[in-house]
Parts: sequence; C-alpha cells; structure tokens
Amino acid sequence: MLKTVLSVAGKPGLYKLVSSGRNMLIVEALDATKKRLPIHEVDKVVSLGDIAMFTEDEEVPLWQVLESVKTKCEGAACAVDHKKASNEELADFFAEVLPNYDRDRVYMSHVRKLIQWYNILVAANLTDFVPEEAEVEE
Repeated sequence: MLKTVLSVAGKPGLYKLVSSGRNMLIVEALDATKKRLPIHEVDKVVSLGDIAMFTEDEEVPLWQVLESVKTKCEGAACAVDHKKASNEELADFFAEVLPNYDRDRVYMSHVRKLIQWYNILVAANLTDFVPEEAEVEE
C-alpha cells in the first residue's frame, strides 16, 4: 500500500498514485478534496515505501515505524499535535515508538512529518502498513 502513496516536494500532504503517463504521474490528494493533479518528471517524488528511519543499529522501514505509531495510538489519529508540540514532547513520543532511533540523524522535523503523514493516512482509512512481502515472510 505504501508504494502507491507519494510525497511530492513543494506540495503539502500525501498523494495516491492514480496513473502514469509518458513524462508525468497523475496523483490524487489523500485529503478531503481528492483533487487530482499531474506531477511532471522535474518534480521530486518519493514513495513512502522507499523511506526508512535511522536507528543506532540499522535503518527501519517506514512501514514498521507507522505500525509502531498505530499500536501506540491504538489505530486512532495521533494525539500529539505535530504543529504545536515542543521538541521534548516529540522526542518523548518518538522514543516510545522507536526506542533506539538515532538522535543525531533523526530531526524533530522528521518526527513532525511522520505524525502528519500518519494522521493523513488514518483519515484516509489507509492503515494497512505491512507490505505483502513482509506478511509472506512471517
């Protein structure tokens, strides 16, 4: 599921891949507007399935971190306000979610974005974060 959810540089929120053309992608906003727009090859696009968070040992795929947030928040939207929370509140929250995160390479702006993305995905009812490959391995 996370492979088709995209973050586009310079555009707020998350987008779902709808179609691809010769030199562009057609995406749909995951917010209430469901607005569709073209993303051209010059735009920087990242799939959430390709993102990982730094830990002291290795990089942890974003889907595992989102699963941890989902467990902590019991499947509901995160109670921590990513806009108003202090850096200490964010650090405490993230330490509960991913205890061995690398405090030198994971910035609080990353944690804010993670909480924002998690809340967007919950609002869009996209909470099945575990990829099919990982389910098969288990």
